[in-house]
Amino acid sequence: MEIVKRNGPPEDLIYFDDELPLEEKHVEDVIEIFNTPLTGAYNWDYTVAENRIKRLYELGKELNWNGSIDLDWSYNHPKDKPLVGGELFEPPHEQLDAWKNLSDEEKIEFDRHETAELLCQFLHGEQGALLVASQIASCAPTYNAKLYAASQTFDEARHVEVFNRYLQEKIGFHYPVNANLKALLDKILTDERWDLKFIGMQVIIEGLALAAFTNLKLDTNCVLLKQLLHYVIRDEARHVTFGINYLEEYIKTLSPEEVEDRAQFAYEACVISRDRIINTTAMQKFLKMSPEEARQFTLESGAMETFRNFLFSRVMPNLSKIGLLTDSIRPKYEELGLLEYENAPSDFEIDWAEITKPLESSEQIVKESNEQAKAVAEMLNQA
Repeated sequence: MEIVKRNGPPEDLIYFDDELPLEEKHVEDVIEIFNTPLTGAYNWDYTVAENRIKRLYELGKELNWNGSIDLDWSYNHPKDKPLVGGELFEPPHEQLDAWKNLSDEEKIEFDRHETAELLCQFLHGEQGALLVASQIASCAPTYNAKLYAASQTFDEARHVEVFNRYLQEKIGFHYPVNANLKALLDKILTDERWDLKFIGMQVIIEGLALAAFTNLKLDTNCVLLKQLLHYVIRDEARHVTFGINYLEEYIKTLSPEEVEDRAQFAYEACVISRDRIINTTAMQKFLKMSPEEARQFTLESGAMETFRNFLFSRVMPNLSKIGLLTDSIRPKYEELGLLEYENAPSDFEIDWAEITKPLESSEQIVKESNEQAKAVAEMLNQA
């Protein structure tokens, strides 16, 4: 084991060599230290409240899946076929001459890099969720919340495992963490207030991730990636529901000043997250665009606006449900064009029939996903 300390995350792609057997590979753990004034809490009343949190905890135990044996790692996507189909959100770069001028092989390579860049942000976000969940297990004040946070920590570890394995074995390289995602993770991990960790992770990051995972699951052509995302989505749906149900009661106990403080924090996290979903490194590499050109092109595309709205339609009703769309903060969301989603269905209400289903087979997932993708595409076309 070799531990190398850095002052920040890697800035370049990391490639993996599959030729060497594991025992001959040199493993280097590259770490970045962060400090947090975490305030922990014992709980000496071990009474188990029979409520939604307890039921979600029980479901987490019942529906555990093993990333090593429940996913079909024998599947290899055809090397001449794109990983992502683009049926829901047509990539805006496909209208560019620079993309049209690429050879078929270059277009496939671009697809691999763009998909890897997105999946790596999922991977980095899941590591952040792993760290935050472990903090919440220590500092959440109630017994049920500690138990659930501990179970979520294991879920997040499994998500890190499967995203990393897919990237290493099926794609072969890692992209560095998006600077905006890193800034948000730093903000959440280093704050001493446990409920802000809840808000930042369970509501903002997990809520956005849940929508992004669903989008990619519907749009990918890779059977293994579709199955992987489907299983992760099942876990994340419980996590977001846990956060909304727990915070809805907790926020009511705070003073108006404390609520405003949390509402401002959530707004700032949403602003950072709007840029988090802009990943342009692959575009710069293959389409010969400068960072600013790629960013502006992506921001101004109708497809990106549709995609961004799709993501935030999941977050805004949750913020409304827990009481963080205060009168003073609402105009700020109005300026971002996000307030229109506040009355969409929130994750407070739980579809127990859906989240208690046994794990589906890859065949069932593909069939269901294709049907859902067709329905979503029709809805977007009508809009």
